Amino acid sequence: MAKQKTLGIAAKAPSDNHVILELIQYNSKEYAMQADIPVNELLTQIKSNHVNWINVDGLHDKSIVLELGKHFSLHSLLIDDILSDHQPKAEEFDDYLFFTMKMLYSIKENKIDYEQISFVLGKDYLLSFQEKEGDLFGSLRERIKQSSGRVRTRNADYLLYRLIDIIVDNYYTVLDEVGQQIEQVEDDIYEGPSNYEFKKIQRIKKELIYLRKALYPLRDAVSKLAKDESGFIDQANIRYYGDVYDHVVHLIDSLDTYKDLTSSLMDIHINTVNTRMNEVMKVLAVISTIFMPLTFIVGIYGMNFDLMPELHSKLGYPLVMFFMAALVFGMIRFFKYKKWF
Repeated sequence: MAKQKTLGIAAKAPSDNHVILELIQYNSKEYAMQADIPVNELLTQIKSNHVNWINVDGLHDKSIVLELGKHFSLHSLLIDDILSDHQPKAEEFDDYLFFTMKMLYSIKENKIDYEQISFVLGKDYLLSFQEKEGDLFGSLRERIKQSSGRVRTRNADYLLYRLIDIIVDNYYTVLDEVGQQIEQVEDDIYEGPSNYEFKKIQRIKKELIYLRKALYPLRDAVSKLAKDESGFIDQANIRYYGDVYDHVVHLIDSLDTYKDLTSSLMDIHINTVNTRMNEVMKVLAVISTIFMPLTFIVGIYGMNFDLMPELHSKLGYPLVMFFMAALVFGMIRFFKYKKWF
């Protein structure tokens, strides 16, 4: 099911204030999907011998989240975490496991398009709560429908792994876009630094800061899942969560590399600007030095004294002009010899 995403740093709810509920039920032999159905009707169709994936698009209607929370006995603090913008974390409860993280899409118009997504994993169900319509899971939905891969033969904990893995994999796409921005800014700086490149570097630094806030807590949260002290994750699936943890660690390493590159870009920009300024000052200094003796000569002959023999000679003016021209030529040759410009 293809869906369009809205852009912006701040997460946005659907413009029509409509909450979309989706129920996907499956096991190794059966599959069923229902979309945009009332919450009361949805809750009556949950089957105990199936994996029940309930996805909520839109959190602005708190009553729907509360209704789901009441049915699955979700803690009130957990409901607050679902409805608020929160750092990635994993929490264990008696009857379910809670996991929340940032789902990143891309960087457009110098802004990261993202949303908060939360999961509640139970024995035979998985709840996912999204802030706005659309996600990255279209291909996974199709694989579940077509019974491709392992997902139809596994429990809800494997479904949670697949969803987290898809989100983490898309972090690479966002980081690649950051890398392309860094390369472009570097090329622009070498072509000719300007205030635009400086502002672009500042924007990249802000993007990296946001990614840092999203990735470092995510590493700890995934690590908690990989250790599996809750019992909600099958031992056969622990290694998959360990693989996601390795991906997050690799992303953090790439993030640190980009951070260093961005700092280097700032140094390159400052040094290039200073170098250009020094070149300009050197040219101005050479011009000023050349005109200093010429100004001195003009000042002497600008004095109103009658007893100046050169003033009464027919060759006085051309001789002075020749001398000034020879002086300029000689100074330029001297500067070039010294490699001052």
